[in-house]
Formats: sequence, C-alpha cells, structure tokens
Amino acid sequence: MPSHLPKSQVPVRRRVQPAAHDPALARAAAAFAPQVSERRLVDLKASVRNARTHSQKQIHLIAESIREFRFTTPILVTTDGEIVAGHGRYEAAKLLGMTTVPVICIDHLGPQQIRALRIADNRLAELSGWDDEILKLELGELIELDFEVDVMGFETAQIDVILDPGVQKATKADPADALPALQDVAVTVRGDLWLLGEHRILCGDARERGDYQTLMGGELAQMVFVDPPYNVQVDGHVSGLGKVRHREFAMASGEMSKLEFTGFLHAVFAEIAEASQDGALIYSCIDGPHLHEMLNAGYGVFNELKSVITWAKANAGMGSLYRSQTELITLWKKGKAPHINNIELGKHGRYRTTLWSYAGVNGFRKGRMAELESHPTVKPCAMV
Repeated sequence: MPSHLPKSQVPVRRRVQPAAHDPALARAAAAFAPQVSERRLVDLKASVRNARTHSQKQIHLIAESIREFRFTTPILVTTDGEIVAGHGRYEAAKLLGMTTVPVICIDHLGPQQIRALRIADNRLAELSGWDDEILKLELGELIELDFEVDVMGFETAQIDVILDPGVQKATKADPADALPALQDVAVTVRGDLWLLGEHRILCGDARERGDYQTLMGGELAQMVFVDPPYNVQVDGHVSGLGKVRHREFAMASGEMSKLEFTGFLHAVFAEIAEASQDGALIYSCIDGPHLHEMLNAGYGVFNELKSVITWAKANAGMGSLYRSQTELITLWKKGKAPHINNIELGKHGRYRTTLWSYAGVNGFRKGRMAELESHPTVKPCAMV
C-alpha cells in the first residue's frame, strides 16, 4: 500500500464479526430465534412494493413442494402482517387452502432495512450455482429410489440434460448419429415361439392368420390389447435427442398414406377378429392425429365401438405445437355375445373412468432407462 496516501484515503476492509463478538448481532439473534409462530393467512398481506414475480406454474410447483415436504421455510412478515419475503409461499398456501402458516416477525429492522431485505432475500439466492456432478448424482439416485423428482422444480427436459449432457448439444440430426445395421445374429427370428410358463410370445406378423394359429394353439381370445405402429417416423417423433435411440418400425413408420395406413390397420383388425371369440373386447392404442384412420378400420371389422379411452401420462413427451402427454385407446367389441365384465361399475365400490392416469416411461423412476431401451413405445404393465 502506498505510504503517501492520507489516512482518510487508506482503504479499510471491514470484517463481519461473529454474533458472539458483536453485541448488536447477538441481541438480534437472541430475539430472532423464538419468533417462529403460526399466523392466520387472512391476517397477512402482500407488499405492494414486492418486485419479485411468480408465475402460476411456479405457484403450483411451490404448492406441490409444500405438500411433499411440509412448510419448511416460514414467511417473513412485519408486525402488521405485511410480507417481507415469501410471497410465493403465501400464494401457494392459499392455493392449498391452508388457514394458518408459519411466520417469522421482523421487528428488529427499520423501514429502509425491510425494503432492502425484501430485495436481498430474492437476489442473493440467484447468485448461487450448481455442482453439476453432485446434482446429477443426487437426481439419479433419487430416481432409482422411486422418488417423484417433479416436486423439486426441474422440468423433464432439464432433468434429461442433467442426466445426459449430450442432449443439450444435439440440436439437429447428425449423420454420425445414424444407427448401424445389427452385426450380431438375432436371438429371435420370424416364426420363433417362446413358452414362458403360461405365457406364449411369438415373433410374427399381425396380418398373417397362420401366426395367430401358432400363437393361440386353437384357442380364441377373450380380450386383446394391441399397440400397432402409428404411422409416425420414430426418429424425431418417438426417439428424442438422448442416448436411447430406436430404429424405425418395419412398416407403418411414417411412410404410408392415410388410405394405406387405414388398410394396414383393417388387415390387422380382421385377423384379430378371426382369432377372438364372440363378445371379445379389443383395446387398440393410437395417437390423436391418426384416430380417424383407426376408427375407419375398426368400424369395417368390429360390431361396436364401446369407448375411446385417454391415457394421461405423468410427463409430456415430444411434440410440435403442443407436447404430447396423452395417448388414446379405442375399445372395440366383436360380435353380440355378452362380454366379460370384471369392472362392474359401482359394485364393490369400484370406480372406473375413460381417463387412465399412469406414468409413461419418460417419467423418472427406477428402471426407467431399461424400459426406454426395450421398445420405442412401451406401455405400463399395470395399465395393460
């Protein structure tokens, strides 16, 4: 430091004194600690000078966090109930229908300090960052433990990027991403029938009657759940930009016209009908844009459309104008014989609707990656 500076110009670095050595801080800390109390929500009021904004989406996320973790951070208020910090929690509490909330009364600060604290409480939190490796580790382990990570405020796409940073870099199709042809000898080939206890799995063609005869062994189906391709290209619509990629379906993978796809579905439905008994129920999955083709195909084969069911997933998938969070399931009936009714609405307290809420494989949980790798359009076993 230059010795010629006048004493008044010598820089002075102020040190923050621990509360134990600063009587003023010690008094503030002593008075601060016991002030957590419950106050009626109607007695609180938002500050008209609050510069922090909260979207409705954020309010809902805060509400879900409170529902999951309880009210862990009290709202800071003045003696007359004006909120200093915690406007988001205040709105979330109203959304949840709470009548009281935990508060800390700030009565040791002057008006100017309270105004500054209202800004500092929000701004200082923005200055922190993330240790990407630890965050990735924590999120990954929580997912493996089946914890619903959605309540932590991250979007599905953000979690994808955290767990697989390569997603963020892939902005368009890269020739280097083209999947090579399979080099290994296939374990299962056309015509192979696997016997797994009472279950039978055939590698075949849903349009070939002989394959149904091989699979069914002369029996007829009472119920069928079928998930045909939607005539949608897998690349860019089903597979995302992550490390789990899938080849195109052998057929109906976006190459068919509307008329061709309707004919394709009609051929499949016709063989399903032949392999099903009178009164059988047939559940067939489809997306919204191709529902018209499926309805046309189904009406040409089956006797009745019983219902159109909506599968609501926990997270949205890919999409253009809107991200897709639903799929449709058309429910057909063959013939006029009574169908088996294991639902018996109203009996035994059962309540079933046409809205089925099941997490899709893009939901974060244990075993998610194995399911994503197994098939491009996996359906939950519990739903089926």
